[in-house]
Amino acid sequence: MVYPAIAFAFIPLLLTLLIRYRFYFALFYRAVLVRLWKDCVTGLSREERAYQYVLTHATPGDPDSVLEAFDEWCSKVEFISNIGPKKGKILDRILTEQSPLTILELGTHCGYSTVRMARSLPLGARIYSVEMDQYNAAIAEKIIRLAGFDDDAVELIVNPSDEVIPRLRSDFGLERLDFVFMDHWKKCYVTDLQMLEGSGLLGKGSMIVADNVIFPGAPKFLRHLRKSGLYEWKIHRATLEYSKGIRDGMAEMVYQGIK
Repeated sequence: MVYPAIAFAFIPLLLTLLIRYRFYFALFYRAVLVRLWKDCVTGLSREERAYQYVLTHATPGDPDSVLEAFDEWCSKVEFISNIGPKKGKILDRILTEQSPLTILELGTHCGYSTVRMARSLPLGARIYSVEMDQYNAAIAEKIIRLAGFDDDAVELIVNPSDEVIPRLRSDFGLERLDFVFMDHWKKCYVTDLQMLEGSGLLGKGSMIVADNVIFPGAPKFLRHLRKSGLYEWKIHRATLEYSKGIRDGMAEMVYQGIK
């Protein structure tokens, strides 16, 4: 009789945990369990399934249509991590205000943010988008071209960011980066930012935007921002893309140069 009593004693605690962390449990279900099940059933990767949905629901050459199809798939079918429509509108506004010509994206994934940025840029602007996973890069290229952007607008670079950044000047002829968007591995944020600082490609006024600095989080990156004194910066508070109740944020930084 002792064991049932102990079990009943834990029920209130269990219910409290379920209620408090319900949004995280929902995210785990959508992002992990559903993905594993559909991987087994379809024999396709999540990224391939996303591309097939976008291909059959979007209008070729229409970036808005591509983004809408992507958002619908991510919110109603399966979860996939990208900047999403809410934080995406903040990114749209920043790009419209800044009108950068040379953009570096770290973390192409499926190309959602690449398409989102490319549609907001002035004529003659170019995105250099870096993706380390060749399979994701292949999907991203299809989605980027489906949206109507060619090699002149978006150059896809398939290599790890820490190998690409030191070669941006020598291999790609870049002299200055007007804008950097970071949405790759969060543990790489601070080391990649420090490499950019040492590369000489950041000039006074260069802007960097980094997603997901609250969740999953990039504490070392935020610590560097606070201590370095190289940036004017702020955090745009938001919720995690395609989720409810999970707090997230996007860092906006303007490089001030070495003082």
